[in-house]
Formats: sequence, structure tokens, C-alpha cells
Amino acid sequence: MTSSPLALHGGTPAVLMPEPHFTWPPITDATRKAVTDQLDRTVSIYNRSGVVAELEDALAAYFGVRHALLTSSGTAALYSMYAAAGIGPGMEVIVPAYTFFATVTPLLHLGATPVLAECDERGNLDPADIAARITHRTRAIAVTHMWGTPAQIAQIRELADKHGLKLFEDGSHAHGATVSGRKVGSFGDAAAFSMNGPKPLSAGEGGFLLTDDSDLYHRALLHGQYNKRCRDEIPASYPLHRYAITGMGLKHRIHPLAAAVGLDQLGNLDTYLAGRDRTAAYLCERLREIPGVEPIVPAEGDHSSWYGLILRYRSEQIGGFPLDRYFAALQAEGASEADRPGSTCPLNLLPLFQEPGPLFPSLSRRFAYAPGQFPRAEAFHDSIIKLPVWHREDDQETANAYVEAFRKVSAHHTDLITTGVQHG
Repeated sequence: MTSSPLALHGGTPAVLMPEPHFTWPPITDATRKAVTDQLDRTVSIYNRSGVVAELEDALAAYFGVRHALLTSSGTAALYSMYAAAGIGPGMEVIVPAYTFFATVTPLLHLGATPVLAECDERGNLDPADIAARITHRTRAIAVTHMWGTPAQIAQIRELADKHGLKLFEDGSHAHGATVSGRKVGSFGDAAAFSMNGPKPLSAGEGGFLLTDDSDLYHRALLHGQYNKRCRDEIPASYPLHRYAITGMGLKHRIHPLAAAVGLDQLGNLDTYLAGRDRTAAYLCERLREIPGVEPIVPAEGDHSSWYGLILRYRSEQIGGFPLDRYFAALQAEGASEADRPGSTCPLNLLPLFQEPGPLFPSLSRRFAYAPGQFPRAEAFHDSIIKLPVWHREDDQETANAYVEAFRKVSAHHTDLITTGVQHG
């Protein structure tokens, strides 16, 4: 197949199987039964009972923490986590420059100032840059485990402890990822996870918060789980128990049908992750042989959830050929699931973080970021291609076809230098 002309030049595409080439989550007969059984029970749960309690207990056991609290989304979990920890106006929180924006946007609603910090070679928060950005106003560090690859969380934990700062984890890409055998989400004072559609643990939509801190848990209940849950779970002796009925007036409860999907998926998560791990190892081995792409892998002793396999594009290995033209040729070969992430980008490139005033007037003088301020994060974002990581042995043919698409484009890149990339 490598000897065939590029698809852009009339050759046969490397990937010929029908689309979509990747779907998530896996919906089985057991998943369908879990949902229909829940429909027969109830579609509204106001307290900690039924499938909500079952999933929270299962999550707490899986991650090895004292408390798990389900929410309507990962963003809601982040919002409740920050609010419960007392983050508010005038406080600074050091956050990744490179992350999905929902890691940070709840801080804006609380009036806190996000202090962006650079990324390391894996796209995660760089401990050295954190240290340089700590001031007397810093109250916390929020770290994301990007694309499922664990951040340097042990070093960041030490840094937070040294300076008396809270540490928050956004594990939305990293369900089941581990650092020296310990699960991501158990290192921080609290952690928040998404269960949105494509996440390694999916409920279709939903999220959850993890913590060992009972005070933070009770305050998170008050933030988004008012009335019955607060009255049942917050001790009468707790100073804020008198607010149980109203809480803070927000509702972040998960839908029971989503909880039913999430509980079914959690029971299979380790099996799915083991499958992804096998596929990722195979893809990395094969893709390392191809000039122009370099797989990003976890540090020794760490394990990724492989929410995505990130490839750094190395144009110097193929004569400086530009990524946009390489990617167009790759997609023409039928590799439609290959992606160059857009909305997940350095936050200083987004209008919300360049000029927050029109949406958050109180923050207009607190920060105003601009392109060029985080060169490492921007270079990382500009040089990556993301691949899905399949979990079934049946997907081996698709994985092989994608490897062949990369091999073919890299082998024939000189054919595009003079002709350019032309579609149809």
C-alpha cells in the first residue's frame, strides 16, 4: 500500500472501512437493560439512594477515596469543587495554560483570577513554571491530566504542600490512569471528572467530585445538591446545616438514567482500559518507525487512560513539510478520526481569556492574556495530531489501516511539496 500513489493524487486510500471508525461508549445489552430497569424504577432521585448511591459508592471504592459526589457534568463538578474549597474574589489559582477551558471557567464565576502556567513535554502542567507564578494571593493549583496521560502530580503535590496551597485535579480525561499504581484523582485535596460522551468512563453526560475532606464534601452538597441530600447527609451539628433546604440554590444533580449508564460502564472500565493499553502499545511501536510523528507516552511507572494518543509532528524529519498539508493528505487517506484539537487549546488564544470584561466585568482588570505569552503550550498545540485508541481486538484492522495512512503520507510527502494539497 505504501507504494500506491497518495489518495490526493488518485491512489487508493489506506483506510477503506466504512465510517465511523471509532465510537464510544460501548453500548451492550447490559447497558440497555440497566437503562430500561432504571426507567421502571424512577427517573428522578432527590436524595442519595438507588443508582445514585450505588454509583457514588462504586466510584469511592474504585478511586480509594472517602467521598464521591455525582453531578450533572464535569463542569458542574469543577464548579462545586472550587466553591466548596472557598475559592473566591481576590484569590489566584494557578492553572494550565493548555487545557480544556472548563477546567478554568468555573473560577471566573467565583471571581477568582486564573494564573496560567506553561506545559511540559507531555502537554501537562510544568512544576517548574508553577513555582515561578506563586504569589501571596495564590490559594490553589489546579492540574489537568491531558488526554489521559498523568501530570507530574507527585512533584506538584509537594509544591502545593510546601506553600500551603490547595491542590485540585481535573481528571476528566484520565479515569483509571495511575501514577506508581495510585489512581489519578486521589492526589489532590479534591478532584473533578467528566463523564461526557467520549470520556473513558462515560455516562453520556455527567460528572463527579472526589475528596477525603468531609467539610469540602458537605460544602459541595450545599453548592449544588440542596434539600433532601443536604438534610440527610450533613450532620445537624455542622455549622451550615441550617442552610440545608436551600443550599446555595444551584442544582447539579445527575440524571438517574445517566447514572445507570455510568454504573454499567464502570463495571467494565478496567477491561476497556486494558484493551486500550494493548492498542496504544501497538500503535506507538508502529508509529515510532514512521518519520514525522512521535508518540507521546506516559513517564515510567505511569499508566494513561488513553483518552487519546497524542503524536507530536516532527517536520524536520521530513524536510520541514508543514503540518496542515500533512494532515490534509492524512485525512484524504481515509483517516477521518485523526484530529487536530481546536477548542482544547492554550487559553491565552481564546477571547474569554484575552478580554473577559464583556462577560465578567469584575475581572476586566484582573487579567488579559494574549497570543505568544505561553510559547511552549502554543508550540505543543500547533504540533499535535490526536488519534483514538481502540479497545477491542476486532479493531486491529482499523488500527493497522491508520498506521498505513501515516506511513504512506510520510513516505510520499515529497510528492506534495511541488504539487501542493488539492482536494478532488
